[in-house]
This record gives sequence, structure tokens and C-alpha cells, in this order.
Amino acid sequence: MSDISVFDVPAGAVISAVAADLKGKLEKPAFTAWIKSGAHRERAPLDKEWWYVRSASILYRVYKDGPVGTESLRTYYGGKRNRGSRPHHFRKASGKVVRTCLQGLEKEGLIKKLGKGRGITPKGQKYLNDKAKEVSVVYRKGRDDLAEKKKGIQAERRRMFVKKADVIAAEKPSHEGKEAAKKGGKGTQIAKAGKPEGDTPSKKDAEKPVKEAPSREKKGAKNE
Repeated sequence: MSDISVFDVPAGAVISAVAADLKGKLEKPAFTAWIKSGAHRERAPLDKEWWYVRSASILYRVYKDGPVGTESLRTYYGGKRNRGSRPHHFRKASGKVVRTCLQGLEKEGLIKKLGKGRGITPKGQKYLNDKAKEVSVVYRKGRDDLAEKKKGIQAERRRMFVKKADVIAAEKPSHEGKEAAKKGGKGTQIAKAGKPEGDTPSKKDAEKPVKEAPSREKKGAKNE
């Protein structure tokens, strides 16, 4: 557990934990209630606590890519502006927002000014690693619970498969029954095939009168 760092857990989970903790440390400016986070955005953020999320994200970015300056952070948080039917153009994020977040984090001693931009301080590095350890406990617990749930689902599927196979096997006739049915069918077919046609007259043929064949004398009389 002592070897866990920020890079061993999902970045989103660490940023969310840091943002929740920064609510009691940083003072949110009044202008965050109506401004946009950049010219590429069409509306202001819907999350009322977006300022702390952006500050936590900037702290994570300084720790990962530092030292970084304001312009590089503006480019990172920028995006394409929707210009209707015209082609979209890239616009940087608000410099006012980035600078104010950096100043607040610097007052807390989490970052410091360097030759080019700002970098993380030992206090800020320890702070992020501690938050990562807290998050890892919850993250691993959730991952273990999900693994147990998947195992239960797989076991239930196997039970259903075996049950279905048993039902199908019970409905199928046995091998001996199949052989007997085959033999009985063959005997019936042989009996039908060996029976000559025309031996037993039908009901209609039996009701018709039988005509007598003319004799030779009658034939001779006709000829005379």
C-alpha cells in the first residue's frame, strides 16, 4: 500500500477526491457563477462546483507534466468552437480561470514557480499520493465486488446450462428405443412391399356385376 502513487489508480477518481477535499481549502471566486470555461464553450458549466474540479485537474496536470505554464494549460483545456455551417476553429481555454486556479494552489503550497512555469512541491506530491492511497482502497474493493458478482453470474449460467442439457437428454428417446422403432418400421415396410397388388378387390369392384366372356359358338354365329 505504501508504494501506491497517483499513476496506479484512475485519474478521474483521484481528481474527484482532490476536488472534494479542496472545497474547504480554496476560495471560489464570485465570477465562476456566470462565466464560461473558454471561448469554445457555448454555455457556462452546469456543475456548480466545477471550479474545484478544474483546480484538482490542474494540480494533477502540473504533477504529471510539470513544469507547465499558463499557455500550455490553456491549450490542454481548449477545444473546437462551433461556428455553425463554417468550419470549426480551435480556441484556447480561459486564461483567467487557469491563472486563478494556479494562484490558489500556489497559496496552499501545493505548487511553486520555477524557471519555466510552475511545478509540484513535495507537499503537493505527498498530498496527491495520499489521496491516491485512499482512492485505491475503495477502487480495489469495488473491483473485487465486481469480480465476485461476475463469478456468481457465470456460475448461475453454468447451472442453467446443465439443467437445460438434462431436460433435453430426458426428452430424447433412448438408443434401444430408437433401434426397436427402426426395426418395427422396416418390418412394416417389408410387409407392405411383399403384398401383391390386386389380390383383394376394392369395395367398388366387388359391387360391379361380373361379365361373362363370350363363347366360340356365339362368336361364330355373329360372323355368319
